[in-house]
Amino acid sequence: MKGPISLEMGSGGELMREFISQHILTTFANPILKELLDASHLPYGLAFTTDSYVIDPIFFPGGDIGSLSVNGTVNDLVVSGAKPEFISLALIIEEGFSYDDLERILQSIKLAAIEAGVQVVTGDTKVVRRGQADKIYINTSGIGRLIGRPELSKVVPGDNLIVTGPVGDHSVAILVARGDFGFEAPVKSDCAPLNFLLPLWQREVKWMRDITRGGLATILCELAEKLPYSILIEEKKIPLSPPVQAVSEFLGFDPLYLACEGRAVILAPAHRSQEILTYLHQHPLGQGATIIGTIENRVGRPGELLLRTKTGGLRLLEPLTTELLPRIC
Repeated sequence: MKGPISLEMGSGGELMREFISQHILTTFANPILKELLDASHLPYGLAFTTDSYVIDPIFFPGGDIGSLSVNGTVNDLVVSGAKPEFISLALIIEEGFSYDDLERILQSIKLAAIEAGVQVVTGDTKVVRRGQADKIYINTSGIGRLIGRPELSKVVPGDNLIVTGPVGDHSVAILVARGDFGFEAPVKSDCAPLNFLLPLWQREVKWMRDITRGGLATILCELAEKLPYSILIEEKKIPLSPPVQAVSEFLGFDPLYLACEGRAVILAPAHRSQEILTYLHQHPLGQGATIIGTIENRVGRPGELLLRTKTGGLRLLEPLTTELLPRIC
């Protein structure tokens, strides 16, 4: 990878994966980093993750940069098999930023941490000159105790993929909040902690990912590449809220590549899937959960992600290659 840095490199798609593979993994090669989990599994039963938040705008329907910074880090721990316990908080603030807005963000962080059951135990604050940042950036790191781990070696044909709710709401909420297209939509970000998924690690769940940058399609492409099988998902079964469907059709976006901040996709054995769905439907954040596809050895080739369209055809899905919406998290 050569040339200047582009926005696409931070999109969660193909260019970001190339950058990580060619520059990060080669520079800092070690067995823990090589796994590329959302949270690294460390000795002594610990998991560790970090993330930075540069979202624009910093306040949006359903949340703000403060709640996002907590929930994003908490969710990376949960889907990696860890119970979140502690987080750090680092603030990079632009000179002239409003004290009222800063206090509002701090209170949001406090409430989100309480809801997620984590404590802010360390941090840092830096202020940069006016024009050297865009209001405020936040970095949070998280530590949790491992209660499970992804086990892709146990994946077999017939295993089911379950989405915990409608996808794409976060991206559309940010798009509407920016006002670039001059329209409104009754949609809120799904920004929320996913702690309620933790008990599923004791119900034979084999893998989880929260659906963030790159969207559902990119995440499942990454999964498919690690398997000796193909993945088949059904377009008609993928849950979308009416605003997401309307905005996607109006602007020509593919909702499979839109981000969430409070949804996950789960890989579970067929004999456990209905039990898991029943559990998810009992929680407010899982009421829209549905089985969207299966692991296949009869359709497609190993490593492929296929979409059965509403008309019955098959479409090969690939990872995101462009930046649909920069600075969504």
